[in-house]
Amino acid sequence: MEKINKIKFKFNKIYYSLFKERFDKSINFNFPQDINRWDLISEIIKIKKFNSYLEIGCDDDYSFKKIDVPEKIGVDPYSGGNFKGTSDQFFTQNNRKFDCIFIDGLHEYDQVCKDLENSLNCISEKGIIFLHDALPANVHQQAVPRYKVIWNGDVWKSIVNYRTRNDCDIVTCKIDHGVSVVQKITNKKPLKNVSISDFKELSFKNFYENHKEYMRIMDYKEVINYISKTSD
Repeated sequence: MEKINKIKFKFNKIYYSLFKERFDKSINFNFPQDINRWDLISEIIKIKKFNSYLEIGCDDDYSFKKIDVPEKIGVDPYSGGNFKGTSDQFFTQNNRKFDCIFIDGLHEYDQVCKDLENSLNCISEKGIIFLHDALPANVHQQAVPRYKVIWNGDVWKSIVNYRTRNDCDIVTCKIDHGVSVVQKITNKKPLKNVSISDFKELSFKNFYENHKEYMRIMDYKEVINYISKTSD
């Protein structure tokens, strides 16, 4: 299996460099080593007194087991969680509302947009949605198809898309490969200078040159303070 993956990764890398993009500059986000995604989620759950939690993509419950709430559902077709199936399958049969949703499933633009839209439809009033892997450091980490072990995918393109909308407000916390935080409220700072009809076609060069504006990046304490004020 490992050998097959290596061959597939090599093929994907050649394909991406030939037909997608070549760009050799990197971003040093200098993520803090002592703050992880579950720290941010747990702190906001505590501040907001949330009672329910949904996680999309559990990966052996690495984050799921660290979240302490009365009601929690983890969705994964392979490992972890308590709902065995895809996010599409879960949302098709779901009729519940959740205070907190964490999206960490397939890190590809189309699926992230579907997961985010479905999450917005089942988030409770004043609830919070989190998306992991929003800040890739280089072109390789965000390439689709994937060819690196450390891989964020093109989650960031979904964030750019939704930041142009008026019905949700998004900031991105500079921790743990980037965690975007979505509130279903009026967008307080809409992204207006993205002149592209298909966000999927954005390049990493676009991201490199505009990532601070695209992602509305804040540090951990800034995000906690911002969410505490805007979602009261």
